Amino acid sequence: MLNKVACVALPGMAPFEFGVVCEVFGIDRSDAGGPSFDFTIVAAEPGPIRTKLGFDIVVHNDLTAAADADLVVIPAYYGADICGDDVPAAHPEILRLLRDAEARGAWVLSVCSGAFLLGEAGLLDGRRSTTHWMYTDTLAQRFPATTVDADVLFVEDRHVVTGAGTAAGIDAALHIVRRELGASMANNIARRMVVPPQRDGGQSQFIQLPAATPDDSMAGVTTWMLANLDREQSVDQLARIALMSPRTFARRFRAELGTTPTAWLNRQRLLRAQQLLEESELSLEVIAGDTGFGTASVMRHHFVKVLQTTPTAYRHTFGPRTGQRELTPLR
Repeated sequence: MLNKVACVALPGMAPFEFGVVCEVFGIDRSDAGGPSFDFTIVAAEPGPIRTKLGFDIVVHNDLTAAADADLVVIPAYYGADICGDDVPAAHPEILRLLRDAEARGAWVLSVCSGAFLLGEAGLLDGRRSTTHWMYTDTLAQRFPATTVDADVLFVEDRHVVTGAGTAAGIDAALHIVRRELGASMANNIARRMVVPPQRDGGQSQFIQLPAATPDDSMAGVTTWMLANLDREQSVDQLARIALMSPRTFARRFRAELGTTPTAWLNRQRLLRAQQLLEESELSLEVIAGDTGFGTASVMRHHFVKVLQTTPTAYRHTFGPRTGQRELTPLR
């Protein structure tokens, strides 16, 4: 049963992600039928802890207060793994605390870049993991024994939970509450926080896909492709525009743009569809036709495959009437 929760305060930690942990686990909600946790904030060296934004948080408890915790949480922080050698390395006693917690079967949760500390402790070896999409490549390079999933909001692998960036820490924390105490308790907390109790989709939809810049030899044909997204575009047709044989065109295109003409075209169609969903009130069928997907169902397939969400959910989140709102479930 999830009862005692300890959050480790770290030099350079992000205040928002730290606040998320305190909000989910640190408030007594028993008066409204919700849970009440034995919540403790600990530090390897109690006293003032300097945050990423330059102000201090004073912590009174050392790590011994977390020795029997049912859940140990590492908030986002900016340490040596991310920022370089000018930031102090992880405190060895924190690494020991994490290893001991994992060994006795307690939950371990990281929020955003906190996954790097779990990796330093060896807890990600042989497990799936995630972190903020800006750091997923670095996490995979730094800890090759883990399988990093850049698309999801959080990953649970044998009581070790890693959350993606910022607000995904709420998703990860509520997931643990749901697993241990049931959906009603997670819903209770979510309702008080005015957030969805469970979000579907992944963080892919928040990543702005770069539009590759071609060299001069491909500039003309890619300009034509962008101007004619609503038309069917075969390699043979594109090769004629580029004044090359299909085989030479396909080889040169991949060499310059790092992908096939079809894959590049689908990316540009997806970017254009995202723009229309954000800025216009055109129907999904019209957008699908204008961007070359043909039908709304085909466009939906590409959205789910690449962005882990549907066009309807994407518009609900980023559209012109709603602004940016919480993600809606896939449907």
